[in-house]
Amino acid sequence: MTSQVEPAARDSEPGHQPERDAGEPRETPGKAGKKAVRRLDRVIIRFAGDSGDGMQLTGDRFTSETASFGNDLSTLPNFPAEIRAPAGTLPGVSSFQLHFADHDILTPGDAPDVLVAMNPAALKANVPDLPRGAEIIVNTDEFTSRAMAKVGYGGSPLEDGSLDAYRVHPVPLTTLTVEALKDYGLSRKEAGRSKNMFALGLLSWMYSRPTEGTEQFLRTKFAKRPEIAEANIAAFRAGWNFGETTEDFATAYEVAPASSAFPAGTYRNISGNLALSYGLVAASQQADLPLFLGSYPITPASDILHELSKHKNFGVRTFQAEDEIAGIGAALGAAFGGSLGVTTTSGPGVALKSETIGLAVTLELPLLVVDIQRGGPSTGLPTKTEQADLLQAMYGRNGEAPVPIVAPATPADCFDMALEAARIALTYRTPVFLLSDGYLANGSEPWRIPDLEDLPDLRVRFATGPNHTLADGTEAFWPYKRDPQTLARPWAVPGTPGLEHRIGGIEKQDGTGNISYDPANHDHMVRTRQAKTDGIRVPDLTVDDPSGSARTLVLGWGSTYGPITAAVRRIRRAGGTVAQTHLRHLNPFPGNLGDVLRAYDRVIVPEMNLGQLAALLRARYLVDVRSLTQVTGLPFKAEQLETALKEASDAH
Repeated sequence: MTSQVEPAARDSEPGHQPERDAGEPRETPGKAGKKAVRRLDRVIIRFAGDSGDGMQLTGDRFTSETASFGNDLSTLPNFPAEIRAPAGTLPGVSSFQLHFADHDILTPGDAPDVLVAMNPAALKANVPDLPRGAEIIVNTDEFTSRAMAKVGYGGSPLEDGSLDAYRVHPVPLTTLTVEALKDYGLSRKEAGRSKNMFALGLLSWMYSRPTEGTEQFLRTKFAKRPEIAEANIAAFRAGWNFGETTEDFATAYEVAPASSAFPAGTYRNISGNLALSYGLVAASQQADLPLFLGSYPITPASDILHELSKHKNFGVRTFQAEDEIAGIGAALGAAFGGSLGVTTTSGPGVALKSETIGLAVTLELPLLVVDIQRGGPSTGLPTKTEQADLLQAMYGRNGEAPVPIVAPATPADCFDMALEAARIALTYRTPVFLLSDGYLANGSEPWRIPDLEDLPDLRVRFATGPNHTLADGTEAFWPYKRDPQTLARPWAVPGTPGLEHRIGGIEKQDGTGNISYDPANHDHMVRTRQAKTDGIRVPDLTVDDPSGSARTLVLGWGSTYGPITAAVRRIRRAGGTVAQTHLRHLNPFPGNLGDVLRAYDRVIVPEMNLGQLAALLRARYLVDVRSLTQVTGLPFKAEQLETALKEASDAH
């Protein structure tokens, strides 16, 4: 889904418009005068049910229609670690949260305004997150004595008064869906599977969402089984009609498009993994190099392998290897052969790839290592988010093996940072880590499709002949003779006449590339590789400090950008002064980082780990950095960060 945004006047720069709380709804006449329509400036909806109830699909379709309508949005899919978690249990609950608004927003929201609970487990798991007055749509068909007892309900929460603080809408979703599909020749079980489409239709009516895209999606998805497509469409329409006609839903809602929040252009909804995939394809095109992905499937990185496999027309080759080691070995071999080599994984896979990453360091070949971080250690929380691989990326290899590290800040930023990672790898002939995480990978937001002429030129010059004159006057090719500006060695495609050279993991002699055990040479090569990484040109940090008088700086990296920025906006609206900056380059750090840190009395670093970046900053700059840490498998909430930041500031 794409939408066009025309130029509009803005009251503030992009990214600095306040993330407002929802204003008091304004009521206007509904269509045909049937029902009232209340205008809101933002809404947070959470769909929740068993992992087999289609909550991710439901949320994704609602998101797509919301994106096509022109709202700003942010999503948080949340699903069990098991492929098929135990039905009806709390660990088996799958949910999808969507925050959409008529203005610039940054997070999926702290607390849902609306919860769609498909069973007792979904209700019990999510009620603690709801504010008073929130709406709950409950599928009453699933509230049997057995299902309620399975999650610890002694009686029905729909009848015992425990939900009196909320506006509860009991709806027999399964029964209504089965009734709507009675003429389609489906069994009750088969028809009941479409209850998520009934719920989607109901919510689409409640929030005035477009419907054409969903119907087209269903016809495409079930093209080989048109009867299933039509049944799902019928259930979707029945949900819409139920909202329109039932007395239980007396009001519909509208959230206007957020046209003024965006620069002019063509937008589409995009997830972090999809943006990253597109960024890798764009990088290969801008470099005029074939893209080779060597990968082993692992949550939450597998989507990149799936997506890139669709783009053979762009010269992309994907190899699903037998294990992580084979995947990176093939990618490094492709880099040796003159391709843009990429390997994708998560933290456990990085551990297996570490020896080959060290080999890429000593071979000085361009290689992108994409780590979509998840909760650890070991298998940990494979479907939950964390950003605890920073020290692993920085130091997780034997010997002195420096590797540049970049990290996107938002799902859409994954596109830009894929291009940046490729720029560094190709320019400096080095492996590069790109640290995304599960929150960015699965979350989505509007993305402005860039103009091709705005993309960087990443073309490289391969070695074509001898580059060194020996003492006797003969010419030779020295594979480790370096560019004096970047310290990058020449990239010679195998099979080029006269450019034969040795590769392997044993230390190379400077210049010639011959095997060398000389102590002084090893010291020189180690320091040279470190100097090459340290000398990578990265942009200086910019600090957002509107008042110019802030004494507290909040510094983040990776996916903490949204929650931090939302919290900072809240503090400023309340009259507080706080500065903010965000790191996208973690090795090397921006050249002005030390000056920025020393310019403030207090530096606070929120991270979804136990303080890894804070430890690096303390060691490098001798600044008393204070950590705010969380390892729950979920992103920070803006309100939580706001409170913590105020407490950290007030403690001084």
